[in-house]
Amino acid sequence: MSPDLEREDWDSSGVHLPRSNAQPALTPPFGTSQRIRNRAIWAVALFTASVPPAIVALGVAEVTQDQINVALPLAVGFWLIGLLCALWAAFPTLRYWEALPQTTRWLGALPMLSVSLFFTAALIAALFA
Repeated sequence: MSPDLEREDWDSSGVHLPRSNAQPALTPPFGTSQRIRNRAIWAVALFTASVPPAIVALGVAEVTQDQINVALPLAVGFWLIGLLCALWAAFPTLRYWEALPQTTRWLGALPMLSVSLFFTAALIAALFA
């Protein structure tokens, strides 16, 4: 049996509540909240910056016969860089989740949630089209 597990842990049926003075297992390094906020804000800004070129790319593709479309690669580039920033914000957010303030938690997690919502909506649209 592991030395971490005592016989009384197996026998007790009660729920062990955490102590009120318990500290999180990992404490984030100084400045982690600021870095998460900066990365999340950049992710949202880049996702937003990808919308106008995508609209222009769709309009250009429908109107002209010219196959050269610069707006679509620009939109995809902005979106991919935004995805990179969202991942860059999500990893430290999830790693230090317990020690971060609630507002920083949500700010670090929301860009990746919006990406997953976008993929879900695209998948549903593709299935029903």
